[in-house]
Amino acid sequence: MLTSSSSIDPAPSEDNGVGLSDSTLSQHRRKMLDLINRLHTTGVQTDMDLPMIAVIGSQSAGKSSLIESISGITLPRSAGTCTRCPTECKLSRSEGAWKCIVKLHITTGPTGQPCDVVNIPFGSAITDKADVEDRIRRAQRAILNPSINPQKFLHELEDQTDEQAELSFSKNCVSLEISGKDVADLSFVDLPGLIASVGSAGKAGDIDLVKGLVTSYIEKPSCVILLTVTCETDFENQGAHHLTKQHDPEGKRTVGVLTKPDRIPTGEESTWLKFLRNEQEPLVNHWYCVKQPGSQTLKDGISWAEARKQENDFFALTQPWSTVEPQYQKFFRTSNLTERLSTILSELIAKRLPEIHKELYNILHKTRDEMRKLGKAPSSDPVGEVWSVVGQFSSQLSRRLEGTPDEDGVLQSIRPHQEEFKRAVRATAPNFIPWEKGDTRKLPVAEFLANEEDEPQEPEVMVPPILIPRSPIPESEEIYIEDVLNHAQRARTRELPDNYPFIVQQTYIKAFTEKWAVPSQLLFDKVCDILKKDLGALVEEHFGKMGRGGTLHSVLMIVNEHLDSAAKQAKERIDWLLELEKAPTTLNVHYYSNYKIKFLGYYKGCRDPGALTTKLQNYRVPSTIHPNPNHGQAFQQAVHKALTGLTEAGLSVQASDLPRLLPVDPMEPALEIMAGVRAYFQVAYKRFADMVPLAIDYEIVRGLHKGIEQALLDGLSLTGPDAHARCQLMVQEPSSVASRRIELQKKLDRLQAASLELRKLFV
Repeated sequence: MLTSSSSIDPAPSEDNGVGLSDSTLSQHRRKMLDLINRLHTTGVQTDMDLPMIAVIGSQSAGKSSLIESISGITLPRSAGTCTRCPTECKLSRSEGAWKCIVKLHITTGPTGQPCDVVNIPFGSAITDKADVEDRIRRAQRAILNPSINPQKFLHELEDQTDEQAELSFSKNCVSLEISGKDVADLSFVDLPGLIASVGSAGKAGDIDLVKGLVTSYIEKPSCVILLTVTCETDFENQGAHHLTKQHDPEGKRTVGVLTKPDRIPTGEESTWLKFLRNEQEPLVNHWYCVKQPGSQTLKDGISWAEARKQENDFFALTQPWSTVEPQYQKFFRTSNLTERLSTILSELIAKRLPEIHKELYNILHKTRDEMRKLGKAPSSDPVGEVWSVVGQFSSQLSRRLEGTPDEDGVLQSIRPHQEEFKRAVRATAPNFIPWEKGDTRKLPVAEFLANEEDEPQEPEVMVPPILIPRSPIPESEEIYIEDVLNHAQRARTRELPDNYPFIVQQTYIKAFTEKWAVPSQLLFDKVCDILKKDLGALVEEHFGKMGRGGTLHSVLMIVNEHLDSAAKQAKERIDWLLELEKAPTTLNVHYYSNYKIKFLGYYKGCRDPGALTTKLQNYRVPSTIHPNPNHGQAFQQAVHKALTGLTEAGLSVQASDLPRLLPVDPMEPALEIMAGVRAYFQVAYKRFADMVPLAIDYEIVRGLHKGIEQALLDGLSLTGPDAHARCQLMVQEPSSVASRRIELQKKLDRLQAASLELRKLFV
């Protein structure tokens, strides 16, 4: 094995030099290398591509000897596969004395799942190179036995074999931080050697496990692959080459290293010289060749300086290496390889640094977005959190029910159905026909109604189908004047000849008020549906992401029960209003009388055989008095003269009032009944069309908010001794969400730590 060279040769400049004994890297580049080392320490390499050098090779390819020659330390050796976990080597030149700090870089838990990235110091700093091998061996045992306290391996369990370990291989790393005056500025990770088969004590899955571990490193675009190939085995039979070819087919980021050139069978040197001349399997960064001490020489305790001298003598004195063209001589010896690796890594870091800044920012932004999508994390005060959400829900519900300017507001959604309800009630007006049966004339438009209603009045009005999709109110049946008179005659008992009982009007009034129940029920149903939908969306918004879903269902049940209670009161209020309308009455005498006069004139005008009423309704004040008027002008001028005379006599009369001067109609009693019923409808329907929406609004819309907060507090049992336990269960996240949150938080911690390190670079 390599021993501490200081014990053999007192000249430190020759004895302790490792690779770049006289580093030419600038201070700025050294800072960048330190930065990458610190970034690797944060574990952010699991989230983004960081520049690094990964040393790979098949089992027994001389990889460990190469690492020793670069780092100047001795690695543990045993029969079979000796490297069972990655080993990070962070070499840095410093003015202080040589030292090596060993740490355990943990990124996965005992089951192989990602965990919080931690760097566990493993013993104090080593100042004697002879102690490094034993410390690394113990650190590897600690890595392979994750259930045991790592500190126990510093002084115990010395006799444990690899087969007795809990794990065959691990992704967790042994981290070596080596510094000294003659140490190169270089960082790399030594990966377990690829194995082709397992022995009797091995596990069948180890082959794929190691291959997967190596692949996870070399598949990243910023990973420089240091491929070790032994010259004592046929090139095509070495799996490391084939794996490298898969992930770097053009050889842009691979540095090839040929080991054990002294074991090439005589006469076959030319095959390997083709690699060194980059004629076979050419690489952008070329192939190198190194010569390390043999196993017997290592056992004899050769120093690092002597090993380098033997290597130099081999290439300088041994054919065909000594006679290779001068331009290829720089690809021999460990020192040339180390110098080239330092340059490659430094240049790669310099090139990647701006991209790392950008990638880190983008990943941070994306991770924070993912965290936000998960919603707020459960609070340490579950009772306060649940109470807060209940309060916020109650406040927003209150604002929605009071009215918001949003297009999809609750009131905006209800209003069209209120308008449809009003039109449906208005469409139940009794359809009185002031003519006898058989008369085919069409009723003229009642202009006095068209001027005051929301929509023009037509003689025949159908109930809008949008309001009543299930059972539309049929068009009011035609009620002829002779039927009204006959009904009145039959209803008389002891009244005087010119009087008729009120039951006649009451019968017709009852006929239309009974139809109001259907549109009232439909308006009620529509409002309930709107509120239920809006309430469900509001509950989903506030409680949808709380806990594991049970809280959402509980709240929905509570608020729907509260809605049902408010709906029951609203329904009772509507039934009460319908019951009131069964007893016709009004104190709005003026309104009723005015409409009765208008309807009486309208019905009388319809019965005018000379169409006098129609002419009077179409009367317009003449703009000019013609001395010789035609027939139409003569009528207009005559009416104008009559109205002028009545006005001069002190009577304020309009043309529409003149039909009342017509002779008494034998159907006059029926006309009076028809006008009275129709006038009362105008009074009653407008009253009812206002009161039902008002009752619904008061009882179920505004009333929905009354007591809902207390209902939630009681229904969810948010008070009392068990409140804390209940609230804790309510806010407890689903295991999938909790796991995802932990995973994202760990990632966020890594990224933020890496971001902090990046900011330090230029401070």
